[in-house]
Amino acid sequence: MSKLSIMAYTFGIVFFLVSCSFASFYGYKVVTHDLPKEEKIVKKYQYHFVMVPEELDNDYWRLVEKGARAAADKYGVQLEYVGPKQANIEDHVKTIEMSAASKVDGIMTQGLSDEQFTPLINRVVEKGIPVITVDTDAANSRREAYIGTDNYYAGYLAGKELIADTKGKANVAIITGTFYANHMQQRVKGFQDAVKEEKGIHIIAVEESEISRVKAAEKATQILKDHPEVTAFFGTSALDGIEIAQMVEKYQKQNQIYIIGFDTLPETIEYIRKGTIKATVVQEPYQMGYGAVTMMIDLINGKKVTPVVHTETRILRLKDLPLSYQDRKVEIR
Repeated sequence: MSKLSIMAYTFGIVFFLVSCSFASFYGYKVVTHDLPKEEKIVKKYQYHFVMVPEELDNDYWRLVEKGARAAADKYGVQLEYVGPKQANIEDHVKTIEMSAASKVDGIMTQGLSDEQFTPLINRVVEKGIPVITVDTDAANSRREAYIGTDNYYAGYLAGKELIADTKGKANVAIITGTFYANHMQQRVKGFQDAVKEEKGIHIIAVEESEISRVKAAEKATQILKDHPEVTAFFGTSALDGIEIAQMVEKYQKQNQIYIIGFDTLPETIEYIRKGTIKATVVQEPYQMGYGAVTMMIDLINGKKVTPVVHTETRILRLKDLPLSYQDRKVEIR
């Protein structure tokens, strides 16, 4: 190799090394100095709980979740809110089974069906995971406690309110969320027992909405067509009363048909303000969620908890709304 070739070769190597050095330097500078560092904050939790609702995006259950999260934030609990996107008992059961398999510290859920939920809850408890039922009890299971509405009493209260408002004369249609769920069965039974001695009140039909706005509207429409003699409706879930009211207004029968619903979603309150819904049964979902978390913490710490905690239930009418709201002309969206 000639002297000139050796010099050229040496120069090439030096140039390559210098280029690499600059690339490394500037590359390092860009990564470590010019770009902000991503700081990972790992929050420590004392407990890991799972809450499994009947339906994830149900407005009522979002209020339960809100209460649960407030308690979770206060007491250092990692709270997972997981379940079916739409009411589906098989998906609900699978979610509980998966939560138990992941060995969480506690599970909070509805006890929807004795047939499926009692053995399921018993299996979970046998694994050492405490279960609290919320909103809907599984009284025959080994659940540690229940917090929520006295659903029989809530239905009974609705029945007595209807008697008073209709002066004991009404042909009633009931639309209930599901036929299989314990709390819906209890609400219907309570209502039926409240009105059974009233000779002027007749229950014409009992239909299922499947916790669906569309289904509730379909059932209300079908009842209005098939039973023109109906003068009153009772909706046992938060969505039922809203959709009944919508269909009654569609057929311009709001001055002929009495409606009593459940819960205080914004649409329900607006229909009360307009006079389409005459009354609604008020529950305390936020209180249920908050209380479920605090009760679970007590259980894990070996404290005794009350096996059944009934949250407040009452009737809300137009006169119970703030005066400033009663005169509002703008609909809630």
